[in-house]
Amino acid sequence: MVYPTDGPNEDAEAWKMTAGPEVERMRPRAEPEETQNEATLVREVQLAFAPIHKRAFGTAIGVAFAVLVAAVTLFHVIIDPESASPLRLLDQYFYGYTLSLTGVFIGAFWGFVVGFTGGWFVAFCRNLAIAISVFVTRTRAELAETREFLDHI
Repeated sequence: MVYPTDGPNEDAEAWKMTAGPEVERMRPRAEPEETQNEATLVREVQLAFAPIHKRAFGTAIGVAFAVLVAAVTLFHVIIDPESASPLRLLDQYFYGYTLSLTGVFIGAFWGFVVGFTGGWFVAFCRNLAIAISVFVTRTRAELAETREFLDHI
């Protein structure tokens, strides 16, 4: 449905007279630009300060680290087993890890465990830092609002 423009147009005035109040109420109204900008800003700020899901972030980092350890181990097992001496040090940290095909799976398991733990901890620290900063900012704003409260009594 096409609506006439608002303004000193004769057709618009005639349309308003014949359409009646019911149609005028149904006419879509555009929100002011400031309200749209504020709503967009509020959504962006909420997204920026949204907490990270610790289990999901840990799982993502764990899978990535597991694939990395498995790929590096498999590369050295298949292509270049002689130059893998620094990789052999992983058996000091990952129980049961060897530079072999079974070591690929054991390394992937331990890579997931280490990556999950690290990712979960990073998400926890980030969420804690954001929560503390939001709390401090909100508390300062509330104190600034009530700073002159006793002056008005």
